[in-house]
Amino acid sequence: MGNDENRNAGTSGPSTSVITKVKPKTKRPNLYRVLILNDDYTPMEFVVHVLEKFFQKDAEAATKIMLHVHHHGIGECGVFTYEIAETKVTQVMDFARKHQHPLQCVMEKK
Repeated sequence: MGNDENRNAGTSGPSTSVITKVKPKTKRPNLYRVLILNDDYTPMEFVVHVLEKFFQKDAEAATKIMLHVHHHGIGECGVFTYEIAETKVTQVMDFARKHQHPLQCVMEKK
């Protein structure tokens, strides 16, 4: 048995490997604000519906954001990673076009 131990004691055996754990420095993903822009044609009710449907806002929060968009020209729907923000912008724009509204939804780096 002593000979087996000596044979495995070489540098090629896994028993002599020293594994040091290097904690990878994980970088937080960039975040993007999804914004709705005001226009003179899209009904307020439609904007509220979009906020409820695509951003999971309750009626009160959706109305508050819609009024902010109405009075200030722009309003934030939420903050997301790039892929999610991009998807939400596409969903909102497609939904608005399908319902023949000129509603604009954009994203910007936070």
